[in-house]
Amino acid sequence: MHRLDSARDHLIGLYRVVVGFLFACHGMKTIFGLFGAHAPSPVGVWPGWWAALIQLVCGLLVCVGVASRSAALLGSGSMAYAYFTVHLPNGLWPIQNGGEAAALFCWALLIVAFTGPGRFALGRLLSRRSAEPVSASV
Repeated sequence: MHRLDSARDHLIGLYRVVVGFLFACHGMKTIFGLFGAHAPSPVGVWPGWWAALIQLVCGLLVCVGVASRSAALLGSGSMAYAYFTVHLPNGLWPIQNGGEAAALFCWALLIVAFTGPGRFALGRLLSRRSAEPVSASV
């Protein structure tokens, strides 16, 4: 066993936190006009506002580690959809068509969906508490 193997769960957890946070920031940028965005997207506009809502909600869930596999899979799929419908018509390669972020988030979130949340996941803490036996009061 390699010495770095003992850190695997911690690194996966940190990776999940960073990827989820950055994904949520993309959603906040579009929905609320934060981080240098020109203006917030009008509520309900397809597909931009809905994509941003998926980014925000799934990013937060992935970041804190609650339902992270499902949220990561949904986020990954939304980024694949964005790449193929928005970016690919403008050129084959992500560097040509502006789809680097969509491609990276798609694959980064897919890794989270398959590896699981790692350490520091709120979902693990909540599942432990619900699995604890309830003591009978006399």
